[in-house]
Amino acid sequence: MSDEENKDETTSTEPESGASENTKAQSDTVSVEDIVGDNGSDEAGSGDDARPDLGLILDIPVTLSLELGSTTINLGDLLKLNKGSVVALEKEASEPLDVKVNGTLIAFAEVVVINDRYGIRLIDVVSESERLKKLS
Repeated sequence: MSDEENKDETTSTEPESGASENTKAQSDTVSVEDIVGDNGSDEAGSGDDARPDLGLILDIPVTLSLELGSTTINLGDLLKLNKGSVVALEKEASEPLDVKVNGTLIAFAEVVVINDRYGIRLIDVVSESERLKKLS
């Protein structure tokens, strides 16, 4: 074969102008609107389009936390805290605790014990439409 024929048969693995790299980066980007739609609604519709396709994000790890309560204290009082100090929180003992995912309220719960470990029992869950609105 001639050098010209070899040149035609050889393919390059490098991108010609970087355009394919930009296209790949753009195609890997997914927004909340791509998943839940433009209006973020989760209300019943028709057919398979009624629920957003959340399969794209189901393996993403998130932090679930339980907030017992909070209070505001000045820096001077904070510096005086030591072992045995008691700080009153704003939430009453009879109120359910806030369940948050990555800092966003998703539910209310009470504390339970499961095999000598703390757990939670959900009392009320924030509606899916409200949770999706907070993502936008």
